[in-house]
Amino acid sequence: EEGSKKKKKKKKKKKKKKKKAGSADSGGGGEAGKPSKKPHSRLLKETAFTDYYVALGQTDPPTIPVAELFSSQNKEYPAGEIQHHPLPEINSYRINSDEKRAIERMHADVYSKLRHASEVHRQVRSYAQSFIKPGIKLADMCEKLENKNRELVGEDGLNRGIGFPTGCSLNHVAAHYTPNSGDDTVLQYDDVMKVDFGTQIDGRIIDSAWTVSFNPRYDPLLEAVKEATNAGIRAAGIDVRLCDVGEAVQEVMESYEVELDGKTYPVQCIRNLNGHSIGPYQIHAGKSVPIVKGGDTTKMEEDEIYAIETFGT
Repeated sequence: EEGSKKKKKKKKKKKKKKKKAGSADSGGGGEAGKPSKKPHSRLLKETAFTDYYVALGQTDPPTIPVAELFSSQNKEYPAGEIQHHPLPEINSYRINSDEKRAIERMHADVYSKLRHASEVHRQVRSYAQSFIKPGIKLADMCEKLENKNRELVGEDGLNRGIGFPTGCSLNHVAAHYTPNSGDDTVLQYDDVMKVDFGTQIDGRIIDSAWTVSFNPRYDPLLEAVKEATNAGIRAAGIDVRLCDVGEAVQEVMESYEVELDGKTYPVQCIRNLNGHSIGPYQIHAGKSVPIVKGGDTTKMEEDEIYAIETFGT
C-alpha cells in the first residue's frame, strides 16, 4: 500500500511540472511561442492577442525587460507603421534625396529610443488588455499597469521610466482622470473607458491611448474615433498646417452616428481637446493639433514629434 501511494505522488508531481512548463512557454494556452489569448474589450484588431509577445521570446505574463529581450537576440526594435509623406508635390524629394537620407540616418539613435519605448508600451498595453474587464477596480488596474510598465522599461530614474500617470477616464469624463488612493471606482460592463499611459527612454516619450468598451451598442462611437485618428495620422507631416489635420479628423469623425435606445445621435468632436507636439522630457512641447477645422495655420516642421489624439462624443 505504501509503495502504491508513493507512485501516485510521483505521478502527481510529474503532472504539475508539465502544467508549469506549459504555462511558462505558451502562456497557459496553445503551442509554445504562439499567441493564443484574446482581449476582453471590443473593436481591437482581429489579429490582436494579449500575449502576442510570446512570439518574441517574452514570458507570459511579460517579465523580461524589453531592452534585454531584444539585445539577447541581437534584434532591432520593430519599426512600426511607416506612412507616406503628405503633400507629395513638395515632399517627394525627401524620399529620393541622398542628402535627406543621410540626415535620416543621423537620427537613427533617436528613432531607436522611440521604437524601444513603443515596444514597451505595446507589451504593457497588450498585457493590460488581458486583465481589464468588468469588475476590476480602477486604482488596482492602474497600479498593475504602471508596475508592469516600470518592469519592462527597466526603470532607472530620469533615464527610463513611465511617461506620466495612467489615465482611465470613464464615460462623460473625456480625459486626464487618474484615481487616487482610496478611490473604489469599479469598471462596469456598460462603461466606455479611455486608457492613456506613456513610456520614456532618455526623455523620448511615447504617449498612446485606446478606448475600452464591452457593450456592442458603443461600437460605432469607437469606430468613429479610431478612423478619425487614422485620418489625422495620414494627414500629419512636414509643412502640413495644424488646422488641416483638424479638418481631416473632423470630416471622418462627424460622418458617424450612434443609435442608443431607439434614438440616433451624430458623433461630434470634443473641440477643446487636442493632440500636441512632444519634446525631450516634455509631454506638451508647445504646439496643439486641433480636431476640428479652422484655427491655427502654424505648420508642422522637420524633426518634430506629435501625438495625434482624437476625442469623440
